[in-house]
Amino acid sequence: MKFPIPYSLKQIAGIINTKYVGDDDFPVLGMNEIHVVEAGDIVFVDHPKYYEKALSSNATVILINKEVACPEGKALLISDDPFRDFNTLTNFFRPFEKATNNIAPSAKIGKNTIIQPNAFIGNNVVIGDHCTIHSNVSIYDNCVIGNHVTIHAGTVLGGDAFYYKNRPTGYDKLLSGGRVVVGDHVDIGALCTIDKGVTGDTTIKKGSKLDNQVHVGHDTVIGEKCLIASQTGIAGCVVIEDEVILWGQVGVTSGITIGKKAVILAQTGVAKSLEGGKNYFGSPAEEAREKLKQLAYVKQIPAILDKLKE
Repeated sequence: MKFPIPYSLKQIAGIINTKYVGDDDFPVLGMNEIHVVEAGDIVFVDHPKYYEKALSSNATVILINKEVACPEGKALLISDDPFRDFNTLTNFFRPFEKATNNIAPSAKIGKNTIIQPNAFIGNNVVIGDHCTIHSNVSIYDNCVIGNHVTIHAGTVLGGDAFYYKNRPTGYDKLLSGGRVVVGDHVDIGALCTIDKGVTGDTTIKKGSKLDNQVHVGHDTVIGEKCLIASQTGIAGCVVIEDEVILWGQVGVTSGITIGKKAVILAQTGVAKSLEGGKNYFGSPAEEAREKLKQLAYVKQIPAILDKLKE
């Protein structure tokens, strides 16, 4: 998430009431998660396991719960609860805006685009030309839809990330201030759920097609010309490269990459990154031919046992 104007380190520290290390006028341009941070961004870290990763990341402002040496060219925000303060910043820069109409006055809708009855189009949504948005579709605030996009009934774009911190009092939600960005010539089936990024974008690129009842988690990137069949669940921060096919009921764990032109057969569980250009099957996923051989061998076990008894 980029701020509407540059802020100073002193101003940011004032918003969250924290100490800081760095020049008062050190520039702060936005905030992001560790995997997408750029120079000028704030990243938060609240666990020793990830201190070094955050401090050496592309972020130039680190919101951290320990006083540490400040890397050269960077600044620190010292907080007793970085998770809470990151939420405070999200709420400050992208607060929830109550809807006043089914189609927000601030939404921009392109020419020859059809919005069917009972669809909801939120604040600052941008929809391109020649799109069809069917009934009971909900497109939350700040989503961006390209040209020639079809979204079928009951689909929700821009729901919150499934991201919580376990505290003694219960689960504390990390607020979502990101977007969903959909490219040109994308089709999205009925009853799909595409969660927005925590601070960045959940992206579906040009020409990809999603069947009914597909879930896409926060900050995931789906490449061009991908096919994703019904009841597939994709966790957050996944990268699916171009022309990948996921058949029905595939489950994909968070933070992995599926390479270009990979084919994942139905009911496969993807627990680690997969190389492109191959077919995969099973849980955990393996190359399909090898997995099917293993299943054939398993079927032979009763006969083998019978021979051993003889």
